[in-house]
Amino acid sequence: METLASPEDPALVERLRAGDESAFASLVDTLGASMLRVARMYVSTHAVAEEVVQEAWLGVLQGIERFEGRSSLRTWIFRILVNIAKTRGKREGRSVPFSTLAGDDLDQPTWDPSAFQGPDGTQPGHWTSTTFIAGWESVPDDRLLGSETVGVIREAIRTLPPMQAEVIRLRDVLGWSSDEVRNALDLTETNQRVLLHRARAKVRRALNTYIES
Repeated sequence: METLASPEDPALVERLRAGDESAFASLVDTLGASMLRVARMYVSTHAVAEEVVQEAWLGVLQGIERFEGRSSLRTWIFRILVNIAKTRGKREGRSVPFSTLAGDDLDQPTWDPSAFQGPDGTQPGHWTSTTFIAGWESVPDDRLLGSETVGVIREAIRTLPPMQAEVIRLRDVLGWSSDEVRNALDLTETNQRVLLHRARAKVRRALNTYIES
């Protein structure tokens, strides 16, 4: 199901339809960086990704009169972007498999199988005591909330496969709903859920390593 327009969308749409340059500039500032990252997943160079984003914004301006509000404005914008990026990628002969964007572990277990192994090497089917994240309740708040911890999270996200990185950015950094992410990136619900789960698991492991150090 599409995510319905946010309460702010109607007023913003009317401003865009009226040619309000400040409204358009604000939208570009808000969505521009994310749009560029998404475009880059489908095309060969940063320069081409910038062209895709520019073409998407042109599409937004040309199509805003036809926007019906059946999805949020940002979801609609990202669908325009993804459609253009896919077309441009095919034109370049760069058809990237979903598994490549997601990473080569989409069908692999999120946790190392040793997390379920007993001392004799068998798999008893339950978590071992070493699997759980360290006791964060004993870590001072200023460390958990400090800039160094934020840096660890940011670096962990940066090293994720592209699609995993963008899904966790949209969901956990920008606060998008699962429906918005699924519709904006043209993902199935299952793929969106798997990507987010694997991304969160990797970031959580990075945090665990940092907290235990």
